[in-house]
Amino acid sequence: MSNDNERPSPRVILYTGKGGTGKSVIACATGLKAASIGYETLIISSDPAHTLGDALEKRVEDIPTKVSERLWVIQIDPIREMQKNYAVIQEWLTSLLSAKGIDETLAYEIASLPGMNHLFTLLKIEELAKERRFDVIILDTVPSGEALKYLYFPKLFGSISRKLISMVGSIAGIAKILEPFTGLPTPTKEVFKSEVELIKRLEGLAEILRNANVTSLRLIANPDGFSIENTRRTLMISSLYGINVDLAIVNKVIPEGVKDPYFSNWIKLQKKYLLEAEVGFYPLPIKKLMLFDSELKGVEMLRKSGEELFCNEDPTQVYFKGSPFKLIGGDKELTLVVRIPSTSKERISNVERIGEELLVRVSTDIGDVARVIPLPSAALRMKLLRAKLLSDELHICFVDEHG
Repeated sequence: MSNDNERPSPRVILYTGKGGTGKSVIACATGLKAASIGYETLIISSDPAHTLGDALEKRVEDIPTKVSERLWVIQIDPIREMQKNYAVIQEWLTSLLSAKGIDETLAYEIASLPGMNHLFTLLKIEELAKERRFDVIILDTVPSGEALKYLYFPKLFGSISRKLISMVGSIAGIAKILEPFTGLPTPTKEVFKSEVELIKRLEGLAEILRNANVTSLRLIANPDGFSIENTRRTLMISSLYGINVDLAIVNKVIPEGVKDPYFSNWIKLQKKYLLEAEVGFYPLPIKKLMLFDSELKGVEMLRKSGEELFCNEDPTQVYFKGSPFKLIGGDKELTLVVRIPSTSKERISNVERIGEELLVRVSTDIGDVARVIPLPSAALRMKLLRAKLLSDELHICFVDEHG
């Protein structure tokens, strides 16, 4: 084992998906597979239900705990992480809000900011990456909608905080003199120091998350309509946030060898949804994990599922770099660029907006295939103007008629 200081930055893999898709199981299966080929691997979970420990059938602590050869796990307490990194700032914000007449309990809740616990779970990655103790860090993350909001938060929070520090720092002396008259608490040196340290860490985290050679987001879906639709939206959001998605995994697929008539209709439906996934997630590679005939619990069963999922591959490889979507802004116009495989303009039979989604119909040798594309928020109030195919890219233009 190499010296920790000589170890390169760890590979970071984030798993996300709707609740119940099997994130914890697949995170454990990936970790066991990575450990089996020689990587010192850490799996992180912040799930208050402790599903990681349930899956492994091991007690998981709030410090890295070894559960198998080269495999470590840690159960993060997001509240404790927030207190460790944010308490000084939170106390000042609480006192500021209280001075404005807001009830102290309510002021404390407001100062916590929505979703801060998710952010400080992500900050644990930055802390562990600096230690360089592990080759691979896998985050069994929160459901997709929540997770992705906070993947973008470091950049936004850092930008706002720098401006606030600059502004408050320039008037801090005056504010201290006026404090007895205004009744508003002045931030102390400890507040400034804590704020600066937090911004540095957020910027370090953003650098890790946006490095496609280091970090990958992986999508997990089940072969059903709700799950596939949710995952399509997650892919769109992550692409716009600049997070590299390198793999989609469709979990709990009923094996075709199952002949029981009870499952025949489910198997037909799953074939339909798997086709939708292939079209909707293009050009992302897709892996399928079968529905096992028993519950996936315990190290041996999870190791078996890892072998089934990745076979002889290195599960830490970057399976794909790039984005299936691109957004180009203009003067009162917005163009959504979508990659469409091996087609021609004659084969695109229809581009239609339905509520918050686009429906693109492409004619194939086996009939029309519909690709549903969730619209980015910026395009929701705009009108669909035109669609034009350039090489393998469909350029869909929207115009703001109210601007």
